[in-house]
Amino acid sequence: MMPKIAVLIPCYNESQTIAKVVRDYRQALPDATIYVYDNNSVDGTDEIARAAGAIVRYEYRQGKGNVIRTMFRDIDADCYLMIDGDDTYPAENAREMCDLILSGAADMVIGDRLSSTYFTENKRPFHNVGNVMVRKFINMFWRPKNPILDVMTGYRAFSPLFVKSFPVLSKGFEIETEMTIHALDKNFLLKSVPVNYRDRPAGSESKLNTYVDGAKVIMTIFNLYRDYKPLQFFGAIALILSLVALILFLPVFFQYLETSLVPRFPTLIVSGFLMLASLLSFACGLILDTIAKNNRKTFELHMNLLKKFEERI
Repeated sequence: MMPKIAVLIPCYNESQTIAKVVRDYRQALPDATIYVYDNNSVDGTDEIARAAGAIVRYEYRQGKGNVIRTMFRDIDADCYLMIDGDDTYPAENAREMCDLILSGAADMVIGDRLSSTYFTENKRPFHNVGNVMVRKFINMFWRPKNPILDVMTGYRAFSPLFVKSFPVLSKGFEIETEMTIHALDKNFLLKSVPVNYRDRPAGSESKLNTYVDGAKVIMTIFNLYRDYKPLQFFGAIALILSLVALILFLPVFFQYLETSLVPRFPTLIVSGFLMLASLLSFACGLILDTIAKNNRKTFELHMNLLKKFEERI
């Protein structure tokens, strides 16, 4: 029986490019089913995609994360290929990425733009800086064996195990960051495939707000770092607080040793409260780390049950 491949295209006002994207991926993956999920477009994107041969469905909650949540819930396949509808990702790597999933060599394949043409094609310099910064943060915090080369790419392939076990929490463009961190935390198999990137054609506008969405992505990284690695997160806070407490306390202590007097009581009191806050932060980290480890154990048990269910089907 031929594996079922689903091409997932979230779209919002992509009438200029969506027909070409559908045709290109139909040619690259002739046996795949192409789904376009329209996210409140007002330019006829849905009709153009339908005429090009895609199955068109709708998500009325605005935001890319909302669209992907619905896609992952609705569609069953052996391999999921997600792309953007803006014609920035050529279809030439689609087969290679899907084969990595279908062969079991990866649970998520990342289409890596940053190692190829992204920095020469992309005309928005702050996007370049943001992509590099996000990548460095994730590699610094999670320290994967093979560094992640591109975090914000919208070109990815997924296994059914990843799709059906991924709890989508983000509503917008933070979704790619959330996917990457979830895969690292849950020890999924990751592969990167260098892909060519071409900038949007003239007249096609990006929906990504460099500053607003960039800030949301950074906040997502720190929030997930707190959730997934609470001991490191709260331990770092505890260390900073304890160092400040010691900096305030030591001069008062040395003065007491010399004079047997404590003339700076406010400083002593502040240092005491800071040290207490440090101990509380460390204790919170220990408790939350235990909860996070138990959640990982529960997740692994659910994965085993999901795997057995898939094998029966």
